[in-house]
Amino acid sequence: MIKTKAAMIFLCFIMMAGCGMQASSESAEPDSTNAHTIKDFPDRSISFSNPPENIVALGNGDVDIIYALGEEVVGRPTASSLIKEAEQAAQVGSTHEINLERIAVLKPDVILAHRTMNEKDIPSLESLGAKVVLTEANSMADIKKQITLYGDMLHKENEAKNVINQLENSLGSVEKPEHKPRVLLVYGAPGTYMAALPNSLSGDILEHAGGENIAKDYPALEAFPQYAQINTERVVEANPDYVLLMTHGNEEEVKKGFMKEMEQNAAWNSIEAVKEGNIEVLPADLFGTNPGTKAAEAVAYLAGKLKVE
Repeated sequence: MIKTKAAMIFLCFIMMAGCGMQASSESAEPDSTNAHTIKDFPDRSISFSNPPENIVALGNGDVDIIYALGEEVVGRPTASSLIKEAEQAAQVGSTHEINLERIAVLKPDVILAHRTMNEKDIPSLESLGAKVVLTEANSMADIKKQITLYGDMLHKENEAKNVINQLENSLGSVEKPEHKPRVLLVYGAPGTYMAALPNSLSGDILEHAGGENIAKDYPALEAFPQYAQINTERVVEANPDYVLLMTHGNEEEVKKGFMKEMEQNAAWNSIEAVKEGNIEVLPADLFGTNPGTKAAEAVAYLAGKLKVE
């Protein structure tokens, strides 16, 4: 009887100890209640214990939005920055060519990268100890989504709403041409010219500016679904009022190269844009890349360009 009671007491002691150990184990686990999770454009969940401070951005639009929200970056694209304050940040390459060594030195908390261009680079970027957030901007709606996402990431939701309101107000004040001019938007460099489709950012900017994209029915390229091959016969048939070029590279070289290709086919001489001399290269900072919150400036610039006297 005494042995039975002793065994029961010992069993209760073990059970109580086990409960105590379990409670202790549970309390020792990392407290995830303060973790903040966001979902980037590919719907990946990224958690932050604190709002990131060391931010590296691979695109100019990302840099612009971060500064619009009142924060700054430690790393920016090598191409010229839209934001003067960001010029002091280290240059880390681009979405096309990332300089991992320079980024590693900066010890970033987060790297803002491009969904299509950089998804393959996630393992390399995360190996630097940073979180990776992927976005892309093929429309004004995408830019607003970027602003909202970064506001959420930085715990600056109200600032993000204000930035979006300012963007929408600016877009609403743009004076569009009375009649929709016909436009061929060309993106690229000598030897690789493509027509920008309505589902591209420049195509969406054209729509907001009051122009008509003559390439709207062109079949999209498989590798770049926002662009299409330029079909001379269809261009001549559509007879655009403007041919507007966009590039990352040297503007003069791009225009010279395109004019040279046009000269090889006399049919181009029959279109209105050639007759009126309306073949121009658009500013690279507004049209050669995602301009972020300055997209409204791009719309205003293009709307002014398209006004028919």
